[in-house]
Amino acid sequence: MTGRIVVINPNSTEAVTRGIDAAMAPLRLPGGAAIECITLAEGPPGIESQVQADGVIEPICRTVRARDNDTDAFVIACFSDPGLHAARDVTAKPVLGIAECGVLTALTLGQRFGVIAILERSLPRHQRYIGAMGLQTRYAGSLPVDLSVVELADEGRSLARMIEIGGQLKERERADVVVMGCAGMARYRDRLQQTLGIPVVEPTQAAVAMAIGRIRLGWEKPA
Repeated sequence: MTGRIVVINPNSTEAVTRGIDAAMAPLRLPGGAAIECITLAEGPPGIESQVQADGVIEPICRTVRARDNDTDAFVIACFSDPGLHAARDVTAKPVLGIAECGVLTALTLGQRFGVIAILERSLPRHQRYIGAMGLQTRYAGSLPVDLSVVELADEGRSLARMIEIGGQLKERERADVVVMGCAGMARYRDRLQQTLGIPVVEPTQAAVAMAIGRIRLGWEKPA
């Protein structure tokens, strides 16, 4: 059985889902797991606050329940990991969050990781999450591009800002790995990595890669 992974974009912006879907190309292999990217129609255009993150928990759980019979693993494609633990309660299938997976992947690629955030108000959420993971000593910090999720579709402006902020994380904060702090940034990973000259983690790719491993190796969900 090759398996199926459903990647849930918890915001309602189809352009973000298309970018995520395109970023899955390296992970779509002959005979491998099918990777299906879907949009949460009930979600806001972008998840940019804790209130918005909390507001999509129930719709995410409904989606997981509805797809449980034909899916082998779920990925929640928002850097706040909204509904991650609630979704794990409603299915026996693996549920992975892109923030958790992106950070864990970064730890294998360097000593200090930095995060490119979307907005200044995203920074406390990053700090809380990474603090809860106990990784403060490996965390170089987060810096914002100051663009909304919808504005990330502006390719010229977004890539330029990510290069600028990624460079600050590398040179000023001494990060040797950069994590993209929003699924809406997915389309820019390769160009950003080439420009910065250090590993850049696109967290949805990281989460789907882990999901593939979970399916192939038959690992059960933790009790």
